[in-house]
Amino acid sequence: MTKKWQHDYGLAARMFLTMFLLFVVYIVFIGILSYAGFGVVPIMFFAGIMLFAQYYYSDKMVLYSTGARIVSESEAPQLHGIISRLCIEADLPKPRVAIVESSIPNAFATGRSPKKAVVAVTTSLLQRLNQNELEAVLAHELTHVKNRDVMVLTIASFFSTIAFFLVRYLIFFGGGNRREGGSIMLAWLASIVVWIISSLLIRALSRYREFAADRGSAVITGHPSHLVSALLKISGAMERVPTDDLRKAEGMNAFYIIPISRSSIMALFSTHPSLEKRIAALEKISGRMEMR
Repeated sequence: MTKKWQHDYGLAARMFLTMFLLFVVYIVFIGILSYAGFGVVPIMFFAGIMLFAQYYYSDKMVLYSTGARIVSESEAPQLHGIISRLCIEADLPKPRVAIVESSIPNAFATGRSPKKAVVAVTTSLLQRLNQNELEAVLAHELTHVKNRDVMVLTIASFFSTIAFFLVRYLIFFGGGNRREGGSIMLAWLASIVVWIISSLLIRALSRYREFAADRGSAVITGHPSHLVSALLKISGAMERVPTDDLRKAEGMNAFYIIPISRSSIMALFSTHPSLEKRIAALEKISGRMEMR
């Protein structure tokens, strides 16, 4: 029997608002590029092709970039067994299962829909967590799938990536006269503003979606304390991971259950809420469960 799932309207509203604001920002951005002399049709065509590729092939790109390998039930029977049970509890179709050979203890979910989802774990995570903790982490990732926030974050990240690409390379394409140079500078400045706004919107959504996935894990497993234990283990183990390994995986920060960056970034720019806040929220959930 599946557990009663409460739809997270707060997350749904934030996902809608994020996409709406990004749409408005990019309409303005296209208008500025058009005013600066860039053709709107080529811009829209290029963005459309890239967005199509991002939407339909994002899971393959993520798996390729992380080195994740899809594994069968015969290759990882325990992992498949846990995910099968959790999917029944969460009323989800079973996703594909992948393992990443990595010294970083972490997990992530990708895919544009529940039927196209992939849940991946690293070999280090499998080695460090006990079964209860592993179930809690996998329930967290399956909640991302159920909430469909992976798709929204993937699309939102695409827009931010386009703006960052223009910020990085547009300045090198200055025109041969003052007017063309001014147009390039205007487009470059607009790209910076769009990239900053996009990044802030994405990070705000990303932080909330982690709280939502933590709540989902608590509901699916019925044991918030198991996720608390897993988060503490993962966070503590991160300090012992070689710096080079962390640096190579930083591009996946927003998708991981625990961010891998060792730098002390301001909370405004973080992709995740602090570990302390996540534990405090889980402890509140645990308290409410005990009162029932």
